[in-house]
Amino acid sequence: MASEITMNEDTRSDSDAAASDIPLSRDLFMRDLIRELAGTLEDVVGLEDASGYISVVGQVIGTKLDSSYRNELSVDKLDRTQVADVLVDLKRRIDGRFYIIEEDEDKIVFGNHSCPFGDKVIGRPSMCMMTSNVFGYIAAQNLGYAKVELQETIAEGHPGCRVVVHLKAEDETTAVDGREYVAC
Repeated sequence: MASEITMNEDTRSDSDAAASDIPLSRDLFMRDLIRELAGTLEDVVGLEDASGYISVVGQVIGTKLDSSYRNELSVDKLDRTQVADVLVDLKRRIDGRFYIIEEDEDKIVFGNHSCPFGDKVIGRPSMCMMTSNVFGYIAAQNLGYAKVELQETIAEGHPGCRVVVHLKAEDETTAVDGREYVAC
């Protein structure tokens, strides 16, 4: 008959492994996990399809965030200024440092100095689809249309990001490389 060993949370907390200086936390583990998942997808199905899969997740997250902000602000729809503020705020809350460079009725241009994924995003451009989809979904659901253009990204080796959220489907907008989003 096998004996049963019961250990509580404090058992072995003074072990050599517990005392080691391994740089591991839940946040770092999750960023590593997402980086490796994105890399595996990019290697197996290619960058375009990997970006598509990550976009699906971004849309789900965008839906939840949009609902949360609308509820908190007690509005049915966010106006352009609120959309810009919400996009900056949500990134701030996850340790991104996005800011507004320019804003008018046609577009909102964002800059960024710090990716929420940290250095784990470098070389993994598919991970930028989280930003594209969250920004695009929220903008489109509230303003009717958005096309997100990732002009520069940390993932591609730039020192920061430059993200343009186009708010109108015009000839010049259709010419830019980006993903389009429309209200559902």
